[in-house]
Amino acid sequence: MNNKEGNNKRGGSRPNSSRSNSSKPKPPMAKRAQGPKKVNPAVKAVEEEKAAKLKKQNQAPKRQKASDEIRLNKYISNSGVCSRRDADIYIQSGNVKVNGVAVTEMGYLVKLNDVVNFDGVILTPEKKEYILLNKPKNFTTALDEGQEYRNVLELVRGATNAKIAAVGRMDKNTTGLLLFTNDNDMIRKFTLPNQKSSKIYQVSLDKNLKYEDLEKISKGLVLDGHRVFVEEISYIDNEPKSEVGLKLRTANVKVVRSIFESFEYNVLRIDRVSFAGLTKKNLPRGNWRFLTDQEIINLKNV
Repeated sequence: MNNKEGNNKRGGSRPNSSRSNSSKPKPPMAKRAQGPKKVNPAVKAVEEEKAAKLKKQNQAPKRQKASDEIRLNKYISNSGVCSRRDADIYIQSGNVKVNGVAVTEMGYLVKLNDVVNFDGVILTPEKKEYILLNKPKNFTTALDEGQEYRNVLELVRGATNAKIAAVGRMDKNTTGLLLFTNDNDMIRKFTLPNQKSSKIYQVSLDKNLKYEDLEKISKGLVLDGHRVFVEEISYIDNEPKSEVGLKLRTANVKVVRSIFESFEYNVLRIDRVSFAGLTKKNLPRGNWRFLTDQEIINLKNV
C-alpha cells in the first residue's frame, strides 16, 4: 500500500455517515394549548359594579309605583305616536327623556304631569279616542245657537272622559255619521279643503231634480269662488226623483246644501250615510260606537 492511498483513506470524506451537514434552523416547538385565563372574583365584581354605575348615569331615579303612575311605554302609546313595542325600541335607543333626563330602563314609571320628550317632541298622555255617532235631528255641533237646540256632545257624554270634539260641522236638520275624537291631527286632516276622503250624502229636495241639473252638478261647479268637484251623483233607486245620492270629499255639509240651492232647489234633509269608508251598518239613529283598530288605521292611511 502506498502513502497516497493511505492518506486518502484517512483524510477522505465519509459518504455513509448519518450526520447531516445542513445549516437550516430547527422549527420552533408548537405552543401548548392554554385554557381561559382565570378572573379574580373580586376584580370581576368591581368591574360589574362600575358598569352598572355607568349605565345608571343616563337613567332617571326609580320611584315606587303610585296610583297616578303608568309605564313609560304605555304613556307613549297613549299619546298615539306608536305602539308599546315600538316605544320600547325608542326607549332602549336613548331617544326618550323624562323631565329632561334620558331614560333607557324598561318598565320605568312616569306620572301624568311629567314632561316626556319623545324623539324631540313633547307628548300628551291622553289616550286617543275615536267615536262614531249616527246623529239624529235637532242636535247641532254649534255652541252659539241658544238653548233651543242641544249640542251633539250630549249624545256621547258617557263614552269617554277625554276632551273630544266633532270632526266637521252639522246643523240641526242634518243627520247621519259624525266622528268625534281628541286626535287633533285627524280633526285637521278631515277638515282641510284638499282632503282625499269621500263622503256620501242622501239629500231630500222639495221637488224632483231635473236630469239636466243632475248632469251639470256631476261636472262640478263653482261656489263662492271655489271649485267643487263632485265624484258622483245619482237618483236613489225605488225613490222619487227628489231623493238624490251625492258623493264628494268635503266634510262641510253647507257645501252640500249650497250645491242644490244654486239650482233653486230647497233642501229638506241631508243624511250622511258614509264617512271615509265608515258606514251606518248596525248603528241605529242616536247611537254611537268606538271605532275598531283597523278602522282607525284606515282613517290614518286615507
